[in-house]
Amino acid sequence: QVQLVESGGSLVQAGGSLRLSCVASETIGSVEVRGWYRQTPGNQREMVAGITSDGRADYVESVKGRFTISRDNAKNAVYLEMSDLRPEDTAVYHCNQYYGMEYPIWRYPRWGPGTRVTVSS
Repeated sequence: QVQLVESGGSLVQAGGSLRLSCVASETIGSVEVRGWYRQTPGNQREMVAGITSDGRADYVESVKGRFTISRDNAKNAVYLEMSDLRPEDTAVYHCNQYYGMEYPIWRYPRWGPGTRVTVSS
């Protein structure tokens, strides 16, 4: 079983910063965590940022210039540095594999509980 464990979410004021972390523990198979996604109540999960095996970082337009994704290959961990946070960034953030911006999110088979980010105005 693969477990995805996200952490770092918190309540923060608009303009503030947070750093999210995700570690994938695995006992079967090989799962590389390379992407961050977020979901708000009543809405579908959306891709926020992803980093490919050759180091290319992709971002949804709304977070470009504010969020930075990075990965620690040795730890199979992925991080998301978030700055200049806005109320519309409020969501539960999840990590998972990343196969590109066009890959259907629903096809990723495993999801962790996520970490909640709340940005107050």
